[in-house]
Amino acid sequence: MAWIYLGVAGLYEVIWAFAMKQSDGFTRPWATATTLVAMAASVWFLSLSMKVLPLGTAYVIWTGIGAVGTFVLGVLLLGESADSLRLLAAVLIVAGLVLMKIASPH
Repeated sequence: MAWIYLGVAGLYEVIWAFAMKQSDGFTRPWATATTLVAMAASVWFLSLSMKVLPLGTAYVIWTGIGAVGTFVLGVLLLGESADSLRLLAAVLIVAGLVLMKIASPH
C-alpha cells in the first residue's frame, strides 16, 4: 500500500506544479486553490508512504514522479521543448527511479 500512496503523492505533485503555473503568480483563485489543495494532498500521501518506506527512497521517487510528470505535461499541454537533451534527462531520471525502487528493501 505504501507504494500506491507514494504514486498518488507523486501525481498530486504534478497537479500542484501544473496548477501553480496556471495560477499566474497566485493571481487566479481557482488555480491557486488547486495548487494549495494538491500540495497538501501530495505531502499527506507522502507521509503515509513514509510509514513503511525509507525516507530516501520515498522522497527521491516522489520528487522524480513530480519532475518527470511535470516535464511531460509541459511538453504536451504547454508546448515546451522536447529536444533530445531534455528527453535524455527525463529518461535518466526515470532510470534512477527504477533503480531506487529495485534497491528498496520494501
